Amino acid sequence: MEKRQTFSPEFKREALRLMRTSGKPAAVVARELGIPRNRLYKWSLDERTKGQQAFRGSGRPKAGQDELSTLKREIARLKEENEILKKAAAYFARELP
Repeated sequence: MEKRQTFSPEFKREALRLMRTSGKPAAVVARELGIPRNRLYKWSLDERTKGQQAFRGSGRPKAGQDELSTLKREIARLKEENEILKKAAAYFARELP
């Protein structure tokens, strides 16, 4: 079984630039680059719909990155809770005789 080909974001952008500026049909550009024609169309669609985020990187974030982002959200939530509790404590401390 053949290993799946992966292409860098730079390669994808350059392939799309060639497809747009060379004046050649997409099939010819794809053949010259050694990739399937429909892949060029998919990259073009991704670029149109996602803009700068189209070719960020590979697949899903790493498990560590996923956990890190979850922990950062939790820290932000806890900091907000602490601020609310500090304000509430100061408010109730003023009311006591």
